[in-house]
Amino acid sequence: MKICCLVKEVPDAAVQKRIDPSTKRLDRSGEKNLNPFDTHGIEAAMQIREGGEVSVDEIVSVTMGPESAVRALHKAVALGADRSLHLTDEALAGSDVCATGYALAKALEAEQPDLVLLGQQSDDGECYTIGAVVADHLKMPSLTQVIKIDVSGGKLVCERQAEYGYDTVEVELPAVISVGDAINEPRYPSLKAIMGAKKKPLETQGTADVGIESDRVGEAGSKTEVLAINPPPAKEAGEIIEDEDTSETVERIVAWLDERKLI
Repeated sequence: MKICCLVKEVPDAAVQKRIDPSTKRLDRSGEKNLNPFDTHGIEAAMQIREGGEVSVDEIVSVTMGPESAVRALHKAVALGADRSLHLTDEALAGSDVCATGYALAKALEAEQPDLVLLGQQSDDGECYTIGAVVADHLKMPSLTQVIKIDVSGGKLVCERQAEYGYDTVEVELPAVISVGDAINEPRYPSLKAIMGAKKKPLETQGTADVGIESDRVGEAGSKTEVLAINPPPAKEAGEIIEDEDTSETVERIVAWLDERKLI
């Protein structure tokens, strides 16, 4: 079995997010890191390999992004991936979810994976849909919000979170699975793995290498367009009630809640 793990470079959680008014895209000039949700996908791949139910020949981390995204791939292989594929090209800049899903699917076509794993969302866009878009292009079944995976006889038995509880679904391979962060606790990479990450095989490919049609990616190939950006309105200052008279304070709080139909 070959498992491909989709990963993404995102702004570090400690960095304040801002939109570049000139490009109407997220400003990515600050510190960046591997998307934390994708670490659960890598851990899921490692647990399938270590579980012994199937023989996992290779775990490949795949990303689409600028030159700096190679650091996210180094972290992915430090967590257990055997090698990496970096899809990078100026023509990809400005791609929306539809264009990104198409481009990643073209990169995955060449890899011919039996299973594609990724986190349920990215820490920046939080669109939750990239796995389904990739699966649609690859003509593979797709599941989201998966919190448990069992492999048996060329099939997956997955438990996924739903609004009303949990679903148990059997899926034929190959498949694309978006895992939730409740599926596992990602391991910490060892010092040896961190030091050896840069020595793991890393392949860099452009749009022409994987057969991407240039008019289907980038801003021109995107299905959506950001027309305007408006900052959220400033929050109004809250009302402070000094507790000089407890009875009066309680009455004012109850009246405030009643006025807003909160009680």
